[in-house]
Amino acid sequence: MSKRANQNYSPAVRGATELTFPLPIISAMKRDWHGQENIPRKGGVIVACNHLSYADWAAMALFVHQAGRYPAFLIKSSAFNVTVIGPFLRACGQLPVNRGSADAALVLKEAESALAQGECVVIYPEGTATRDPAKWPMVAKTGVARMALDTGFPVVPIAIWGAQEILPYGSKKLHLLPRHMVHMLAGPPVDLSAFEGEPMSRDVLRAAAATIMADITGLLARLRGQAPPAAPYDPAAARRAARQAAKESTQNDTTGQDGDAAANRDPAPGTQGGDEPQEATPA
Repeated sequence: MSKRANQNYSPAVRGATELTFPLPIISAMKRDWHGQENIPRKGGVIVACNHLSYADWAAMALFVHQAGRYPAFLIKSSAFNVTVIGPFLRACGQLPVNRGSADAALVLKEAESALAQGECVVIYPEGTATRDPAKWPMVAKTGVARMALDTGFPVVPIAIWGAQEILPYGSKKLHLLPRHMVHMLAGPPVDLSAFEGEPMSRDVLRAAAATIMADITGLLARLRGQAPPAAPYDPAAARRAARQAAKESTQNDTTGQDGDAAANRDPAPGTQGGDEPQEATPA
């Protein structure tokens, strides 16, 4: 575990969590874990994983701990303002993500500083638990790519499967019995050499993030024994499609109502019930 020259955490608190947290996590899940040797034992490293459930955090913390590192998670900054929880997170060296910042470079400022001081930074590139109906990884946000390309530190991809059975996303009910198997697989660092020296444009960041997410998806496919979808689920595109479908449905309903109204109008003079016009009768 790294010892930072300018520590922003409490070694005593970290030590206490290392003693008290592993056993409850181990008792909560069966484990089928591989690839921990791909996490460097020293120096800054970014660990990137797919996200299924809040139970992912516990599994990832133990996985990284058993690989000889202390995990520093990226957590939304509002959590650091909560009484008791905030000070505890800071004492453990967890890292706030200031999503409200207008400057994208400032969002990851503390994470990049921690990497420079030898931390193992854990990030979920999707930004939230997947919304894909089949639970495959979604399109990655660009934060992980920006952090990797800005700092040059390696990105170790990890896939997780099974934690969603312990605590389904959106639920507060733990399913601890019977104990569920959680599978985790870490791969070698992602090859981002194609992006070295490239300007930090939106297209470059998106391509680098997609490369990282593709490695994670490939690892997950091995865990699940299934082929992933041809393209990752894009929640923004799904929302646009839903809005368009709703708009078209409304238009169709309006058109149908107009047609029904026309059919119910009184027939025009010289017609009978809206049928073909009748010949005029001579006077």
